[in-house]
Amino acid sequence: MSGSARLPAAFLSRLAEAVGAEDLYTDPADRWPYGYDNSRRHTLPDAVAFAASHAEVLAVVRLCNEFKVPLTARGLGSSTTGSAVPVQGGLVLALERMNRILSVDSANRALVVETGATNTAVQEAAAKHGFFWPPDPTSASYSTVGGNLACGAGGPKAVKYGTTRENVLGLRAVTGAGQELVAGVYTTKGAMGYDFTRLLIGSEGTLAVITEATLKLTPKPEAVRTLRAIYSDMTAAAAAVSRIMAQPVTPCVLEFIDGPSIGMIRGYADNDLPADAGAMLLIEVDGRPEELDASAAAVGQAAQGPGCMEFRAARDAKESASLWASRKALSPALRKIAPKKINEDVVVPVSRMADFITRLAELSKQYGVPIVNFGHAGNGNIHVNLLVDPDDAAQMKNAEPCLREVFKTVLDMRGTLSGEHGVGLEKRPFMGLEFDAPTLDLMRRIKRDFDPNGILNPGKLLPD
Repeated sequence: MSGSARLPAAFLSRLAEAVGAEDLYTDPADRWPYGYDNSRRHTLPDAVAFAASHAEVLAVVRLCNEFKVPLTARGLGSSTTGSAVPVQGGLVLALERMNRILSVDSANRALVVETGATNTAVQEAAAKHGFFWPPDPTSASYSTVGGNLACGAGGPKAVKYGTTRENVLGLRAVTGAGQELVAGVYTTKGAMGYDFTRLLIGSEGTLAVITEATLKLTPKPEAVRTLRAIYSDMTAAAAAVSRIMAQPVTPCVLEFIDGPSIGMIRGYADNDLPADAGAMLLIEVDGRPEELDASAAAVGQAAQGPGCMEFRAARDAKESASLWASRKALSPALRKIAPKKINEDVVVPVSRMADFITRLAELSKQYGVPIVNFGHAGNGNIHVNLLVDPDDAAQMKNAEPCLREVFKTVLDMRGTLSGEHGVGLEKRPFMGLEFDAPTLDLMRRIKRDFDPNGILNPGKLLPD
């Protein structure tokens, strides 16, 4: 351990005692990787400490309170909104070594885990007992449970099984004031007092550092069937989504990509999509094998209607992989074509999806900014991608007003500005568009009660 010019020597000395000198980084080269997340923003922290237990987290938070040192809790940095970037320097508290699965209780469908464990580790532990945890972000292999909780992660299966908030029973945490907090229940029902569990989920580490979580598990389905529908335009696809979601069989996955996205795929992957395809839905139904044919038929009937150009059902795993190939080619294509893209994960009512996509096409033309869209159609969660070219001065100038119009349209349609990525730094300036002043003031008062010295993840979520 070498010195850090911005932190008191007494603080660093006591921090080394709390976590162990070998688990405290102050050398700039060692600190550097912990200053960024998947938003590609970066701020160098003044120190990085690795916690190995709840007791160490408690000691570190209390120490930061005593010395008024900013503290940013960090999993593995998969956030796309800058929520894990230590914008005021200070201490990054890395939780990646707190990764134990503490218990799997099949009888009560519960799993207790330290929050540094990855989503995939949880899925593997649950699968050994015939269960899964429904939140399944695409970053599952390298995102931690703590990160999933902090940002309210979802994923494709949220359409049937819910997001993180619906799949956590209880939490153990340390508030910004350095107080231990046990929230929630171990049972699947509970109606005692305020629901601090749901309050902390989505709070992005601004209220407390979550150290343990009791997750609600779901039995793994015995069988899954993949379906794909191609449409002439997004209006027809959106109408099909409304029909699918209005009938009794709820798909476990209902994904879409729009026409411009399909156009991008053509140049970067082999595919069998019709030349004039205007939108695509990828659908999965799950359940018992003897029920799957009827479920797939019901969903397929709803999917096929005006504007449906093609409908296919996979007969086996190989055909399922083939149907998914086009969707999986989209993200690599986007990274190659538009490395500086602006990616937003807004949500609109399912019934307004077609209107929203139409409005996005108008904004794209008005501002000269290409926009492609894909996402979780079953709950209206749309990933809007503004393909901004940093070498194009006009696009750079128009990007912000275009984005603001996108957000205004979302709110005019009674939607919300984030479905699963959170707020972080990226959407902090727009919080005032969705919430009125009294609501934001109440949020700030809650923040002060949990974190009176304002040390936890400062500069995030709530606007000044």
